[in-house]
Amino acid sequence: MILKQKNIAVFVTASIAIYKTLELIRLYIKAGASVKVVMTPSSKRFITALTFETISKNIVLCHESENWSEANPNNHISVASWCDIAVIAPASVNTINSLANGLAHNIALQTLIAYDGAKLLAPSANTNMLNNPITKANLKMLRACGYEVVQSVSKELACGDVGYGAMADIGDIYHKTVRMLCSNEYFTNRKVVLSGGGTAQKIDDVRFISNFSSGKMANAMATALYYMGADVCLVHTATAQKLDIAEIHTIEVADTKQMNEYITQCIKVAKRGVVTKATFTNDAKNIQKTPYFFSLAAVCDYKPRYPQSGKIKKRDIGANWSLELEKNIDILAELDKDGIYAIGFKAEFDDTQAVSNATNMLKEKNLSAVCLNMIGQHSFGGDDNNMAIFFAHSDIKLKTNDKLTLALDILHNLQREFSE
Repeated sequence: MILKQKNIAVFVTASIAIYKTLELIRLYIKAGASVKVVMTPSSKRFITALTFETISKNIVLCHESENWSEANPNNHISVASWCDIAVIAPASVNTINSLANGLAHNIALQTLIAYDGAKLLAPSANTNMLNNPITKANLKMLRACGYEVVQSVSKELACGDVGYGAMADIGDIYHKTVRMLCSNEYFTNRKVVLSGGGTAQKIDDVRFISNFSSGKMANAMATALYYMGADVCLVHTATAQKLDIAEIHTIEVADTKQMNEYITQCIKVAKRGVVTKATFTNDAKNIQKTPYFFSLAAVCDYKPRYPQSGKIKKRDIGANWSLELEKNIDILAELDKDGIYAIGFKAEFDDTQAVSNATNMLKEKNLSAVCLNMIGQHSFGGDDNNMAIFFAHSDIKLKTNDKLTLALDILHNLQREFSE
């Protein structure tokens, strides 16, 4: 319920992509938000107001439904005063160019001009219409006026042309909306590096040693950090579950050595406080905040001492196979933690030793905090976790919850503990 008590006004315009907005509204409501829909007159040629009222559970604002009663007003001023964010999805070229020039010839434009809060716009039109110099100039004007724009994507359009113009993926619009509503001063533009998934150590070209880590908790932490406004880089293994947020920079690695190299490089970049296109995101801001490193990867403790090329044949091994292993790199122990907050994650099955193992890890590896995950009934790859956070002089037991909720709880506690 990350959007609980948030009010979202969704503006729909005359575009074939309007049917996708029904799923977007469903995602908002599922996350706890209240949603009201505002329709342009032309948009009702594609979908009726009744359809949006059924999904949103609120009366649609259009010319026919506008009223100024004191008991239950439904007009461009009341909706503009009610919402925390305005999402224009899909945004037609007519709406884009009208907004940029301050026109108010329909109720959707009137509401948007009356609203002075956060605004997110998702264009949807023919490629040539969006590439028209007038449209491009007006999109630039809207960005200068505070509109966030979710870029359209390239695919076959309804007209049959192939190119940019299709409305962005619903998931991308949803994630961007949550980020705009949930960002806070502490995490905004803070550089954060995470590791996730289980590393794989090569035996030969077709076999490897690994573990059951799914990477779900790392994805949840990366998602929560993105929602809070952080500049996130996730270094993950090939076997980890893929993250579906386009604005989070991800680096896929094969083994522990490669993971160690990328983590070290990314943390060096984070410490400099400079972000380039080749590292995290395109939003380069030189803002000095202490970076975070979250170590969630399940790194193989041992690796084959003599990995082979090609495929080892069973006939060459015989009935028994003795595989010689050697100790692997301990990324978290060897990492230079000067100038960062280093947060370790530890999974334990044994209740009797879990706390002592977590506190020992905190001291021995010189960490800022350790998040203890009591596996118990919550197996690897599950959707829920049972966690506690250990600091140098205190600890906090978190309620068993889904991984995203736990990730948000962890971040709120870290923010209270580390004020810088």
